[in-house]
Amino acid sequence: MMIEMKNITKMYEMGTQVVHALRGVDLQIAEGEFVAIMGPSGSGKSTLMNMLGCLDSPSGGVYRLDGIDVSDMSSDERSRVRNKRIGFVFQQFNLLPRTPAIKQVALPLMYSGMHRSDRLNRSREALELVGLGDRMHHRPDELSGGQQQRVAIARALSNDPAIILADEPTGALDTQTGEEILGIFEKLNREKGITIIMITHDPEIAQHAARTIWIRDGLIQENGDGRYDHESE
Repeated sequence: MMIEMKNITKMYEMGTQVVHALRGVDLQIAEGEFVAIMGPSGSGKSTLMNMLGCLDSPSGGVYRLDGIDVSDMSSDERSRVRNKRIGFVFQQFNLLPRTPAIKQVALPLMYSGMHRSDRLNRSREALELVGLGDRMHHRPDELSGGQQQRVAIARALSNDPAIILADEPTGALDTQTGEEILGIFEKLNREKGITIIMITHDPEIAQHAARTIWIRDGLIQENGDGRYDHESE
């Protein structure tokens, strides 16, 4: 099992109050799955994403990624895991305004010590994979919103991750462009075997996943067929 969470809790202190964001999450995600995580505002889905992406550590419980316990890792150790295993795609594209697409994608590879020519070759391959082979030298202001999100996906692919975590990846796009972006995730999942974990509030977006996990009040309710269960609300 690629991802195994057992009784994961997360507490935050806000002044004199303690907020229980996660209250004992048990979760398993297999290699090559396409999973959607849904929940209302304040449900804990963003906190869960931070745990899954090794951006934060739990207050309690065990999180194993590829059989390795990452629960008690230091910030530096978690960073190394992220760089090797996980790519991130967010609602906002987070692109540098004056930087061509190919250099945007190559940027994460600078920290891996890869030679410049190898970085550029890897970046070209990633951009071609998302259908931007003819836009490699365009800046963000020369690209549409959908094209900018494709650059962001290519950047997430640059380190050849086993997992892509996508947080509301179509939230800033129109419906048709959003469908195109979801098609890219489906292709990456189907043809490359990349595990996709997508955070969304939209039941129509969640339909693209093979399995939907509903989170409420820091606990998860699972509907395994990928269809949104309105009765769980």
